[in-house]
Amino acid sequence: MAWLLVVVAGLLETGFAVCLKLSHGFTRLWPTIAFAAFAVGSFGLLTMALKKLDVGPAYAVWTGIGAAGTAVYGMVFLGDLVSTLKIVSISLVILGVIGLQLSGSAH
Repeated sequence: MAWLLVVVAGLLETGFAVCLKLSHGFTRLWPTIAFAAFAVGSFGLLTMALKKLDVGPAYAVWTGIGAAGTAVYGMVFLGDLVSTLKIVSISLVILGVIGLQLSGSAH
């Protein structure tokens, strides 16, 4: 269950990163509100998961999901550059996240 919280928190991290960009320096109301909601949700779920998981693997999985998710979202919806190297690199991040998740153990 704790790993599920980390995965959802990582997806919410993607949401807050995208909304941070869309807020244009916190000058747009709704993306700023969405940023805050995603950030609170993400950090809240990560905090709950850390009661049961080691901090290193959990934090790495959380940031890896957030980074890969944000990069993919940017390429698909925001017109970010798509390249073979970027796709391979995102794939490696995802493989690393899977490896860390598999190596983590609950207390």
